[in-house]
Order: sequence, then C-alpha cells, then structure tokens
Amino acid sequence: MPFKMHFLRFGFLLLLSLIIAGCDSKNTSETSANDSAKEDKPVRVALVMKSLANEFFINMAKGAERHQEEHADEYTLIVNGIRNESDLAQQVSLIEQMMATQVDVLVIAPADSKSILPVAKRAAEQGIVVINIDNKFDVELLEKMNVAIPFVGPDNLEGARLVGERLAQELTAGDKVAIIGGIPGAFNAQQRQKGFEEAMNAAGIEIVTVQSADWEQAKAATIAAAILSENPDLKAILAANDSMALGAVAAIRQAGRESDVLVVGFDNISAAQDMVKKGAMLATADQFGDKLAVFGIEYALQILKTGQAEADKKTPIELITAESLNQ
Repeated sequence: MPFKMHFLRFGFLLLLSLIIAGCDSKNTSETSANDSAKEDKPVRVALVMKSLANEFFINMAKGAERHQEEHADEYTLIVNGIRNESDLAQQVSLIEQMMATQVDVLVIAPADSKSILPVAKRAAEQGIVVINIDNKFDVELLEKMNVAIPFVGPDNLEGARLVGERLAQELTAGDKVAIIGGIPGAFNAQQRQKGFEEAMNAAGIEIVTVQSADWEQAKAATIAAAILSENPDLKAILAANDSMALGAVAAIRQAGRESDVLVVGFDNISAAQDMVKKGAMLATADQFGDKLAVFGIEYALQILKTGQAEADKKTPIELITAESLNQ
C-alpha cells in the first residue's frame, strides 16, 4: 500500500479514537452529574394510613407534616388515607399509586394485617424501603412470604392490659363487662382484645360479650346500646379505640346509665381526653399517634443511609387517667 494511503488510514483511525474518547468522556461526565443530582435530591416518602375520618390518623398526618417541614432538605412527603378503616381495596390502590410514582420510602399503617401484605411485598421487591407502623403485619405470613418488613410501633397488648388493670381497680370480682373490638383481622385489634381479656381474667371479672365495631364510633354506639339492653347489670365497656369508646359513652348516656357503667378506650384522642377529664371515661392509652409516623420515617431514612435494617422498633405507650392529666 502506498505511503500516502497508510498515512490517510492512520489519520482516520486517530480521529475516530478521539471522537469515541470524547463521547465516553461526555457520557461519564453526564453519568457523574446525574448521580450527583440524584444524591442531592431529597428522599421521596409516602405515608399511607387508615381512615382520615379518625382523629388519631389526622394527628398522625399532622405530626409527619411538621417533621417534614423541619427536614425539608432531607425528604419530601406524600400523605394518603383511606375513606374508612375497612376499605382494603382503596389502601391497596393507594400503595400501588405510590409504587408507580417510584417513591423511595413507603410507611404503611395497614387496615388489615394480612390482606395488605402482598402489595407491601411487591413494593419492597421494587426497591422501596417499606416500614410498617401502627398495625403490625402478620408475623407467620411474613415468614411464609419470605419478606422482612420492620414494624415500628407500641406494644398494643401491654397498653390494653394497663387500661384493663386500671378499670379492674374500680370493679369487684364477678362484675360483668363487655369488650368492643376493632377489625378482627387487624393485629392491633387482636392484641388489644387479648390485653383487655388478660386484665379482666386476672381480676376475676366476667366478660359477657366481645363484639366488633370495626373501629367506628356510630357502629360502636349501636352495639353498646344493644349490650346495655341485654345486660342491665353490666359494669363497664372496654373499647379497643377511643372512637368506639365515644360511641359507647353516647349509648350509655342515651340509656341513662352514666352513674353505673364505666368506659375505657385506647389512643388518647382529644375528645376522649376531655371525657377522661370530665369523668365520662375512666382511662385510655396514649401511643403518641402524632409521632408514630415520624418514628417510622426516621427509621426509614436511617436504613437508606446505612443500608441496614434492624429488628422491629418498640415505641412508647402510656396510661392516661384523670389523675395523670391533672399532674
């Protein structure tokens, strides 16, 4: 091949290698810039709760929003809630919407301990950090599905037992009481019922009936009215949340039995706290609902930084009585 042709070929190859190197350099720079921008971008957190008609979850949302405002450089927050406590289909749909928008963190207060777990597992498999708050996912089903989702929340059994033990102090062995529970498939409902039962059984108090009002005030009022009618010697009603306790208080007033039927609840919402102060309710349990989502969010942010998820995190719970409120 003539020298001129060798020279031209060499020049062409040199030019081509410079172009490729330039492209690689540009791509590397763009990738680095994109990675840097991704690192600087605040984490996207989605909070999916139960019914926003319940003051407990309204307070939970407000607490999370205040925390986000104080940490706006760390994360953004999307808050969602379902229409009522038992609307499982809507909660699944909300979680799927958050997955579609590719949030980094999903903090879930599930309406049911089993039915919501499959979609939560899909979110975790998508790479989203999933944290379970308020109502714990079913442990056996978690193991069966081979998924690890940390639970951040209080010991509901312990809290209910504290409330039940305070009630037992006002009763005598052989007295009759009723329990109004939450959604039967919810772990926290099961644990609160168990805590109430342990306290009553230990004091020799008779539980004449256990009925579910699905966490709803109006339904609890109807059930309480029927229980009072069927049990004229009833001494107390133990409600698994304060909304249902308020329903029971209304039924007791309607029946004119304020002086002989006690009521206890769980959650320490403001309306129930007022009832405790006035003596219309004997006690409730404070699980610090305004901080519960915050506990979950902070744990998720920690996992994102360290890449390691620890075991479940137990959060505080406290017995609330007229005495404690006046201290």
